[in-house]
This record gives sequence, structure tokens and C-alpha cells, in this order.
Amino acid sequence: MSIPRIPLGVWIETAIDFMVEHFAFATKAFSAVTESVLELLEKAMLAAPAWLLIAVFTLLAWKLSRKRGIGLFTLLGLCLIWNMGLWPATVSTIALVCIATLVAIALGVPLGIASALSQGVYRVVMPVLDVMQTMPAFVYLIPAIPFFGLGKVAAIFSTVVFAMPPAIRLTCLGIRQTPRELVECADAFGSTRWQKLVKLQLPMATPTIMAGVNQTVMLALSMVVIAAMIGAKGLGGEVWKAIQRLQMGHGFEAGIGIVIVAIILDRVLQRVGARQG
Repeated sequence: MSIPRIPLGVWIETAIDFMVEHFAFATKAFSAVTESVLELLEKAMLAAPAWLLIAVFTLLAWKLSRKRGIGLFTLLGLCLIWNMGLWPATVSTIALVCIATLVAIALGVPLGIASALSQGVYRVVMPVLDVMQTMPAFVYLIPAIPFFGLGKVAAIFSTVVFAMPPAIRLTCLGIRQTPRELVECADAFGSTRWQKLVKLQLPMATPTIMAGVNQTVMLALSMVVIAAMIGAKGLGGEVWKAIQRLQMGHGFEAGIGIVIVAIILDRVLQRVGARQG
């Protein structure tokens, strides 16, 4: 007697439908808060003159990196984006990446700390991260649509899930790499678990955690174009629009804009992480 087989996809669809039905209130609350914050941030940035925002971003890049070259590149790169007529799309992309990165870090760093301090949590979280990091990026768009529909909130959700693993892994790695001699010394002086974490392990792990933040930002930016398929807009939306209309020049311009933003964020975060070390 043969046992009837139920495809795994059916189980997954059933589970998603169950969660959508029973967690509708939480989903609507997350959507409302995220959309409000995103809209407020975009309006605030677009209300200011482009030249003023470029000056502010240039000053921030120079102050945080303490490198004139990075400040000069920020100024020239953002002026090029403004000249290409992509400033509103760039502001939308920066706002989306900022919110997605903040949510990913807010979830990822505590999970990384818990994984470093608890072997049981570590054994559960690490296989899940292996699956998340090997899953194709397009797959993350599938659960976002039934939960949040098409739009920027679904794009932020899929970006957070895609970009969160490095924050968890590198936070866990940094804490676990704290020299054992220092941990034993802290124990000998009677430090509590919380004191060891706050005064020893986290300060020692800060450069590694910053590397995780850097990777999270880069992954969030790499998801911009893919998330444009479900309504992310911004520079990714310009690339997607150019693909649909076969406008190679416009798509190349939007791609250059994404590269410029990625290089600025990468160099600034690298310098901040190096200083923390």
C-alpha cells in the first residue's frame, strides 16, 4: 500500500496562509509603523534642497571617516547623481536601506549575543543562518507578498531577512573570539555575566560587529534592485524600469548611482570599524 505524498510546497503555502490569517494584526501594525517612518524620512530628505543634503552627507562622510579622499568622493559622487536627475530615487533608496539596516541590526545583534552566550541557541540559529545565506535572493520576495502585499514595506521585510545573517554571525564570532585569559581574569575579579558582556566582550568584539554591520548594509543595497520587483522603487526601481523598457543608458546611470552609494557607505563604515579597533 503506497503512502500518498504531499509536496513540501503545499505545507509551506499552508503554513504561510495560517500565519497571514492569525497574525494579521501584527502584520498591519508593522506595515503601518514602517510605512509611516519611511514616508516621514523621505519627505524630510526631499523637502531640503539637494545641495544642502549633499553638503551634509559630505561633512558626515568626512567626519566619520576622517579621510579627505572619502569626503571628496562623496561630494563628487552625489553631485553626479544629482546631475543625472536621480536624486529623488537616491533619497528613496537611502531611506529604505537605512530602515532595513536598522531593523536587521536591532534583530541580528541580540541574536548574535544570545548565540555566543548560549550553546543551545547557537546550535539552533547557525543551521537556520546556513539556509538563509544559501537561499536565492528572489525566494525572499515570496513570503513578503502575502504578508504585506506589493510595496515598500514588503521590500523592507525581504531586505531585512536577506541582510540579517552577517550581523548575527559576526556578532557571535566577535564575542566568542574574546581571549579566554581576559574572560578568566574577569571571572577572578567577580564580574557578573552582564558585566563581562558589557565591559569586556562587546568592546573587544566591536570591530567584528562593525564588519557585520558593513556586510548588512552591502547586502541591503544588493537587494535594492531585486526588491524593486515588488515595489521598492528608488534606484532599483529605475533599473527595473529600464529593463522593462530596454533603456540601457538609463539603467546604466541608475546602476552607477547604486555603486556610488555603496562605495560611500562601505568606505565610511570600514573607517569607523577600524577606529573602533
